[in-house]
Amino acid sequence: MRLPAWLPEIPGEQPYPLAFATISGAHLYGFPSADSDVDLRGVHVLPAEQVVGLRTGPDTLDRTWTREGVEVDLVTHDLAKFCRLLLNRNGYVLEQLLSPLVVAASPLHKELVALAPACLTRHHAHHYLGFARTQWRLFEKTDRLKPLLYTFRVLLTGLHLMRAGQVEADLTRLYGYGPPYLPDLVAAKREAEHGAAPPVPGAAEDVDRLTAELAEARQSSSLPDAPTAHDALHDLLVRARLGQAPATAPAQPSLHDIS
Repeated sequence: MRLPAWLPEIPGEQPYPLAFATISGAHLYGFPSADSDVDLRGVHVLPAEQVVGLRTGPDTLDRTWTREGVEVDLVTHDLAKFCRLLLNRNGYVLEQLLSPLVVAASPLHKELVALAPACLTRHHAHHYLGFARTQWRLFEKTDRLKPLLYTFRVLLTGLHLMRAGQVEADLTRLYGYGPPYLPDLVAAKREAEHGAAPPVPGAAEDVDRLTAELAEARQSSSLPDAPTAHDALHDLLVRARLGQAPATAPAQPSLHDIS
């Protein structure tokens, strides 16, 4: 599906300057449907007076609205909170930072992207294993296609991270790790956002197998036990607060079409 042409206008409408805004959710994962909402994620930078004073600014801003029939969900974290999340084996923020679907970028975003490899650890597998368990339970309760696809998506993203040391959130780029019916599930999801899952014989066994593979890959991964980006992120945050970091005024990259 084609992303709305007005998306790049959104960053400039926010109360704080954004270091970046990217698209997450089904569009990033490779299976948006015609009625999928647009999940925007990013980082805002609080001014120094809202960090050191008695009246502090928001660590997180969360807003949902509809524009021209498209539901938009925007969540941004202040730079300090985002840096802490990067250092805390949080796969979500890595996927958001490294999303190729960039709505607004800046030199500060470029610095964060450059530091992302130094945030990767073998323990990010815990994030993906936990999310997979949650989504599989939801699928068992609802028989919906969306949590079934999310289960496979996070397991395969975790496997690729442990084995290749790279964050890849697009399920369609990870088929080689999974069962052969995944393309059919993705095609069904693109037709209906909230549809029921078609019969998938062997899905439970495949989820169990991939879960075991991810747990084993965590043990054998060449990724380190702890991130090494702490000092560099601290320096970046201090420079940003003091106005010495690269400008946060967003650039206007071209948006990708998603088919």
